[in-house]
Amino acid sequence: MHVHLTLVLVAFLWGLNPPVMKIGLLYIPPMPYNAVRLFAALMIGWLILRRLCNWVPLRIEDRKALIISSLGFFFFQLFFTFGIQLTTAGNSSLILGCLPVSIAIINHFHHLERVKPGVIRGIIISLAGVALMVAGTGKEVSLSGDHLLGALLLLTASLSYGYYTVFSRPLAATYSAYQVTAYILLISTGLFALISLPAVVAVDWQSVPWQGWASFLYSGIFPLCLANCLWIWGTAKAGSTTASLYNNLSPVFAVGAGYYFLGETFGWLQFIGAGIILAGLYDARSKSMEHPEENCNKSA
Repeated sequence: MHVHLTLVLVAFLWGLNPPVMKIGLLYIPPMPYNAVRLFAALMIGWLILRRLCNWVPLRIEDRKALIISSLGFFFFQLFFTFGIQLTTAGNSSLILGCLPVSIAIINHFHHLERVKPGVIRGIIISLAGVALMVAGTGKEVSLSGDHLLGALLLLTASLSYGYYTVFSRPLAATYSAYQVTAYILLISTGLFALISLPAVVAVDWQSVPWQGWASFLYSGIFPLCLANCLWIWGTAKAGSTTASLYNNLSPVFAVGAGYYFLGETFGWLQFIGAGIILAGLYDARSKSMEHPEENCNKSA
């Protein structure tokens, strides 16, 4: 039970992130904003998280999984940053809600986890709930013009996050989630810094008000660092496909946060959609508890 409660906490932290980011993006452009929140996450991950565990030397045979997972995390940040600017919020919610599908496909392709029929049913139900929540917000869903490119970038971002999730799971069997998170943040932040450096230098940081600083500090420390650390731990315990369904709880918390803090709407369609997401999650969780997750681990 504590594993599932932890994954709900992860979804809560991720759900609060979009409203908080909206505040920061009023003062900082997307690329430098993402760079500084990654740097904040790295500082916490490297200076604090690594002190919370026994640091185990990285084995040669685990380097491949670490590189794939870190690249997945890096490419998610990159494609998400560009994709979110080119398409609608409705497109973004629907595509990012497909993360469980991406993870199921990756697991099947690499023979890492066996996906149970009950979990597949839960994925379908959960996606229907996400679609209802998007419809309830009145956000446009479109593939015309730049929206198609934006949707493709977000689809690639979702697939990248799937690779990060799937390949971080075997690492958590040998190393603590703290250590895995610190390694992934170090590699992905370094790569992102190389691309975003000109945009970061161009920002007049002295003119950024405290709200902007508070926004990227929260976004970096809690959703990026803490939540991803708990995510790695949770996927190791529950299985990456089952755990990924909790990702679709994030829009529920995001809509709730937007309602309370930003005055956004919360209608009946969103309420029903949230209920359907919870039903899909409950169904998949029940099946995974009846039949514990099986690992094939035929390849890495």
